[in-house]
Amino acid sequence: MIENAWDAAKASQIVSELDLLAFRSNLIGGDRRVCNIYGGNTSSKTTVIDFRGRETEVMYVKGSGSDLGSMQAAHFTGLRLEDIQPLVARESMTDEEMVTYLGHCMIDAKHPRASIETLLHAFLPFKHVDHTHPDAIISLCCADNGKEIASEIFGDRFVWVPYLRPGFALSKMIVEGVRANPNAELVLMEKHGLVTWGDTQEECYAHTIRIINEAAAYIEARVDELQLFGGMKHQALPKETRRQIAARVMPVIRGAVSEGQKMILSYDDEEDILRFVNGCDSPQLSQVGAACPDHLVHTKVVPLFIEWAPNTEDVAGLEEKLLAGIAAYKAEYTAYFERHHTEGDQMFQAAPRVILIPGIGMVNTGKSWAISQVSGALFHRAVAVMRGATTLGQFVSLSENESYHVEYWPLELYKLSLAPAESEFSRKIAFITGGAGAIGSETARRLVSEGAHVVLADLNLEGAQQIAQELNAKYGANRTYAVKMDVTDEQAVQAAYEETSVMYGGVDIIVNNAGLATSSPFDETSLKEWNLNMNVLGTGYFLVAREAFTIMKLQGIGGNMVFVGSKNAVYAGKNASAYSASKALEAHLARCIAAEGGEFGIRVNTILPDAILQGSAIWNSSWRNERAAAYGIEPDQLEEYYRKRTTLLVNIYPKDIAEGIAFFASSKSDKTTGCMLTIDGGVPAAFTR
Repeated sequence: MIENAWDAAKASQIVSELDLLAFRSNLIGGDRRVCNIYGGNTSSKTTVIDFRGRETEVMYVKGSGSDLGSMQAAHFTGLRLEDIQPLVARESMTDEEMVTYLGHCMIDAKHPRASIETLLHAFLPFKHVDHTHPDAIISLCCADNGKEIASEIFGDRFVWVPYLRPGFALSKMIVEGVRANPNAELVLMEKHGLVTWGDTQEECYAHTIRIINEAAAYIEARVDELQLFGGMKHQALPKETRRQIAARVMPVIRGAVSEGQKMILSYDDEEDILRFVNGCDSPQLSQVGAACPDHLVHTKVVPLFIEWAPNTEDVAGLEEKLLAGIAAYKAEYTAYFERHHTEGDQMFQAAPRVILIPGIGMVNTGKSWAISQVSGALFHRAVAVMRGATTLGQFVSLSENESYHVEYWPLELYKLSLAPAESEFSRKIAFITGGAGAIGSETARRLVSEGAHVVLADLNLEGAQQIAQELNAKYGANRTYAVKMDVTDEQAVQAAYEETSVMYGGVDIIVNNAGLATSSPFDETSLKEWNLNMNVLGTGYFLVAREAFTIMKLQGIGGNMVFVGSKNAVYAGKNASAYSASKALEAHLARCIAAEGGEFGIRVNTILPDAILQGSAIWNSSWRNERAAAYGIEPDQLEEYYRKRTTLLVNIYPKDIAEGIAFFASSKSDKTTGCMLTIDGGVPAAFTR
């Protein structure tokens, strides 16, 4: 049941009708059982003083592309009612005519384009109107016997309208239905949703919740948990097991769905999803179609259901089924487009947005983690609707033709066009070792600022989490993810990549950056010191690169490795034989991997920095004193010493190295591999020759 969340005390502090509308909308959108993400709309009719000082009747309605759960006053569109209401007398109006006309009715040209369903709100003779997509109501509206069940629940208090795509005709049908029924308290839109109203903001909201709960109570009284989705055919694998399998197959999925453009994946094993994927009837039920128009825009008409018997010994078989299933899905989607497209339509990526695997759960795809989550959130709602609809009768959906004309509807495409443009590293997943350090954190900032999703791997988990928190606050939830990892521990490296695969689906860019440094005269270099440098800077770089290489090959969509080496890779630093030798190892290892990776589209390049003192954990350790002693100067003279030995007379900072890494990771160096780029201000002794 849905709780009435209206806070009278808080609402009483809100002065303007528009701000109160935003408050009401946030309550509605804040519970996804009431309204889909980005779906539904709300409105309020009020009086304002226009630019000429006249009192004018205005309707504020949700602007196109907004989400009720988070929108504020600025996201509503104000329209003059005296201009809109006469439209109800018209016989017909095309979508294009409607959009143009409504543009002339706006009280402020800076307002967003009005909702697709603006006329529905304007034509109804009520001060406040809610249009929502509640699970319980859509269950009713997507049941084959839904109208009959509605009579049992609501008596003569409802108006039922058959499915019609939103616009002028549907708006007129609804207002005529309400006029014809003096007892009407709600409108049920077949395969679509609910319309309710009230004289005050609070009354409208309360009425919406009350109507939803009437339907929900009716359904819940009839639910047979043991028989949902035909009863259970499979059992979910243990949580750790299913996540391990997800980590293994998600790079395979990612490669298969990333045709032309890479996709970011997310994994979901919530209880309702596991119940659905394990149901006897779910393979067939999942293919009936989308539960409502809002769903299919993000989930496509149907998900991909992989008919696999959960078996830890048959993960290879699951991979084969996934590859075959994705290929078949893309072929069918292409055929669906060909059956219905009209001139000018451009086909979306044909790969599935929702992939269901018995025993494992759900994998969602999208151009970003956030977009993949939208697909997932909407399929949670679809599962809830199918649960309710099959309790009442048979689940029904839009026809294929109706579905196509929603998915490729110009007014829906307009909402998608509001998304920000993609950047250089959009759709890319980067894995940065030493992510909490100066170079690692600056590189993360640089890549995330241009669209990347970044994993920060570091022994200092708290430091990595602080960087992740900073970036997520600025760029959005889970754009950055922190993992604890010791680069010298093979199992720890493998586990970190498993986390990365489950989190985002794979990896495109690795920045091999974790490091340390020691300084001793050669004859005083202990075996322990030698092994420490070799383990971290040699073996560590090897393990991180090898695991990434394996995943990149599995994805089959190329990849990019950037090693952060040192000037000492080509210059024999005094009193630093262990460090210099291990840095030379890194540079040559990078060239070896580049030689093998070319045929798989995997590029490997190396940055050779020098003397990055700013914010460096290495330079704030004994290394600073040791290097100063090697040059016969005081530690606080090092920065000036290093500046003066460069031909450009400059110091080098973490941002400089991040810029070089970004270059090698970007499309600007698409034809470069096995290369070393020195960023040291020009130290003549380190000139390559």
